[in-house]
Parts: sequence; C-alpha cells; structure tokens
Amino acid sequence: MNDSSWGAPPQAGQAGYWGPTERGPVQGAAPAGPAYDAPEAQQTRPMPIVPDGPAYGGDQDDDRGAARTGGPLFRDEDHGAFPGGNGAGFPAEEHGRLPDERHGGRTGAQPHATPHHDFSYVPQSDPSYVPQNPEPMPDAQPQPAPAPAPQKKSAGRDLGAAIGVGVGLGVVIVASLFVVKAVFVGVVAVAVVVGLWELTSRLQERKQIKAPLVPLAVGGAAMVVAGYVRGAEGAWVAMALTALAVLVWRMTEPPEGYLRDVTAGVFAAFYVPFLATFVAMMLTADDGPWRVLTFLPLTVVSDTGAYAVGWRFGTHKLAPRISPGKTREGLFGAVSFAMVAGALCLQFLIDDGTWWQGLLLGLAVAASATLGDLGESMIKRDLGIKDMGTLLPGHGGIMDRLDSLLPTAPVVWLLLVLFVGSG
Repeated sequence: MNDSSWGAPPQAGQAGYWGPTERGPVQGAAPAGPAYDAPEAQQTRPMPIVPDGPAYGGDQDDDRGAARTGGPLFRDEDHGAFPGGNGAGFPAEEHGRLPDERHGGRTGAQPHATPHHDFSYVPQSDPSYVPQNPEPMPDAQPQPAPAPAPQKKSAGRDLGAAIGVGVGLGVVIVASLFVVKAVFVGVVAVAVVVGLWELTSRLQERKQIKAPLVPLAVGGAAMVVAGYVRGAEGAWVAMALTALAVLVWRMTEPPEGYLRDVTAGVFAAFYVPFLATFVAMMLTADDGPWRVLTFLPLTVVSDTGAYAVGWRFGTHKLAPRISPGKTREGLFGAVSFAMVAGALCLQFLIDDGTWWQGLLLGLAVAASATLGDLGESMIKRDLGIKDMGTLLPGHGGIMDRLDSLLPTAPVVWLLLVLFVGSG
C-alpha cells in the first residue's frame, strides 16, 4: 500500500474512532475510511478484542474454512501471538512500532490494513499444536555410503553348457576318426557349410553384403572332399572353381554392390572351407587320425590355457581395441599349455616325433590360435556382434569354435610334414 491511500484523520469522538482520548483508549466500530496519519499518534498498535481459543493446528484445521463474523483484520491474527511479545501478534523486540514503521513506512496504519509480512510462529506450548509437515533435521555428520561388495569374476558364458557341448563334439570327432575316415570328412564338410551360413547371414544382416551362399556351400563341401582325395592340388583347384562360381552366381542380380558381394564371397571361400581342407589333408597320412588328434587337442589346450590363466591372473590387455578380454598373461598361459601338450603329443602319439619338435609345434599353435581368435574378434567387432551364432550353447555358433582351429590347421599340417613327413 502506497502513501496515496492514506486519508485525513477523523475527528475525535467520531463513531468508529480508534484512538486515545482524555479518558484513555476508546473502542468503537471500525472507521469506514482509512485511518488517520497524525504525527502525534501513539507508537502503539491497539488490537481488537479477540476471544481466546486454540490456535489452528491438529484437529482444529477443519475449522479454518468455517464462516466468521467479519474476517481477520490482520494476517497475523491467524497465527497466534509470539511468546514474550506484546500480545498483539508481534515479537517483543517489535513492540512499540507499527507494521509500516518496521518496514520503513509511515506510522499510524489503519487497523484493517494488511501489513507486508506474515509471521507463522505458533507456540509449541499450546496443547493443540501439531507440527505441519516438519522438516527432517539433517545429520550433523552424514554417514558415508557403504562400500560395494566385491564382485566375483565371471566367466562370461555358461560353463556347464560349454563343457557339455565340448564333450559331445569330442565324442563325435573321435568316433568318426577311428571308425571310418570318410565319416570324419563328412563331419568337417557339415561344419564348413554351417560356418559359411553363419558368416554370410551376419554379413547380410549387419552390412547388407550379399555373399552368395549356394555356390559357397557347394564349393566348400567339394573343397574338403577334394583335399582328402587329391591333396593340396585338389584343394587349390576346388578353391578356384568356387571363386568362379561366386562371380557367375552374383551376375543374376542387379549390378549395384557386385564388387562388394563377390569380394566377400571369395573371402568366405578362403577363410572357411579352404583352411578346413588342411584338416582333411592330415587324415590322408598313415597315422592321419593321430595327427588330427594332435591338432585338435593342441588348439583346445591353447585356448584353455589362455582362458584359465587370463581369467585368474590377467591384468595387462593384449589387444584392447580388438578383444578387450584377452591379456598378455593369457597369451603366456596359452604358450605354456600348448608347448607342454605338444611335447607330450609328438613324443607319444606321432611316429618318429620327438619332444623338442612338440615344443616348437606347441609354440606355433599358440601363436596361430591367438591370431585366429583375434582375427574373428575383429570381424565380429566390425559387424557389431558378440557371437556368430547360437547353435552351440555356451559357445555361440560353429564359427565361434572354428575361429582358432581354421588358421591353425595349415600350420600343424605343414610342421608335421616337415618333422615326420607326409606318409
């Protein structure tokens, strides 16, 4: 309220006048207009007589909305008096000053004027006082958050399913090796076809690369059989024919993306069936089943050593941008396990083999298996996937098991030919 709202003072004795007289304060009806603004007015603030009653709060809150005979003259009236004050709704230190004077205004405010303040103090000595939404008091010293419990290292896969699937595959391979060699060749051909299907499917899903599966599957199976029947010469011829079939097959579709698709097809033909052909070529020797049985366990032992040592002691990353889970300690474990297994295999399983040849073979297997694993990890990272498939529980897909076997097959075949011959 500004100064222009203040009117002239009423005459003494006027009805409704509040103010001092010769006989003291006189109470009457409230003036119709604003109160006077006389400099000689007393510095006190007479209040209308209000009947005693409980302050609002607790069970009395429901009466706030009830009708009253002429509402409160001041906002202060609804909040009770301050303890130790002057009984007029203001603290003791404010006694003797009118509301406007406390706020830098003028004296002599009219009784029904609304001051620019809102005291909300309610004495807690009142039995009807109930705090409304009390704020929680902060702790003097906040308790530190408990440290998280250390988590155990996780293998990242279902080890039970992985072991069960591995044992089952091992039984099939061993049975086919020592019963009929041709059955094992068929197992290799089936694995190649499934691997090609997984690879081409992921390429099309993630990169829209349409490598023709039909010529790849037929040529891949023929490549494995040709390697077993005709050796390395037959494998190369089958590889060339498969690449030519991929080029011709892709001509039946629009030319957009032709170079991209045939390049992926030739890569797939070399990566999966051609490298697998060296396993069939090992089988052609007189001790072929034992050579294959040396190749497979050495690769598996290398992977197992890398996994076990890296999971338990691995701290230094081997290739974090390609495969963050591989560590240098894991590589050391792969080399150690493979060299010991190679010495045992060459000494006791391969005719004319020696333990030191086995050490070299184990070292080469550990290197090629690790590079093959990193190579497929690079492909999967480029495709944005974790596994190539889901056919083998605990392992992923067929290609997730062939990743280290495929590049290791030509290394083992070549070193065994150098150490003990091709017969």
